Amino acid sequence: MTLPALSQAGVAVDIDVGPPPVVVETPPPPPQVGYVWAPGYWYWEGHRHVWVPGRYMEPRPGHRWVADHWEHRGPHYHYEPGHWERY
Repeated sequence: MTLPALSQAGVAVDIDVGPPPVVVETPPPPPQVGYVWAPGYWYWEGHRHVWVPGRYMEPRPGHRWVADHWEHRGPHYHYEPGHWERY
């Protein structure tokens, strides 16, 4: 499976098909102390949802990870990519 690349440029994804229920994952031990778990999420692959498994990421000081997620907006579902947010 090919994972979507992270990028600064954004593309809005709005679809009429809601994602399946989130897959419950038990994270393995982190590769290093302080690493941040980014949970898995459903990614729209043009004609179907595909599960992208969770992964660990290096921490970013002064930031928290906001996970990839879908928002229900009226009759549509909008994909919000994961990103670091300053706290």
